[in-house]
Amino acid sequence: MSKISMLELRRIEAAILKDVYDIAVERHGKEEAQEIIGRAVSKSAVAQGKSMRGEGKENPDLEDFADLIPLWELDGVLEVDILHRSKEQLDFNIKKCTYSQMYREMGLADIGHLLSCNRDGSFCVGYNPDIKLERTQTIMKGASHCDFRFTLKK
Repeated sequence: MSKISMLELRRIEAAILKDVYDIAVERHGKEEAQEIIGRAVSKSAVAQGKSMRGEGKENPDLEDFADLIPLWELDGVLEVDILHRSKEQLDFNIKKCTYSQMYREMGLADIGHLLSCNRDGSFCVGYNPDIKLERTQTIMKGASHCDFRFTLKK
């Protein structure tokens, strides 16, 4: 049995969520529809963070978190430039994001941030709630790169 890539999984999820979003817009308006999609994706990301926490690691640090980056870079989906890496701080920029391009091609540019970028902070909640993400810009919203700044609360 073959395993699908993260990009293909997100494509399948987005195709389904597009239909849900369209119906929610029809029934409740754009603002409420975006709230629904955002909350659903966030809930999913928290669960994924919990599942990726790892065996025997109750409170993984940012070194552990950084060890996940190669998984996200598989197949060239993301291009990550690590700026600082330690147990308490992890800073990197995303220079290439295939998710952004894919959502635009699917006609989902207006909710791409909900389908992808929204996952990042929520993933941290599941992975270790003491990890704080600060990000001021994303490729999805038109910036040249995404700036990820993580700190571990003491």
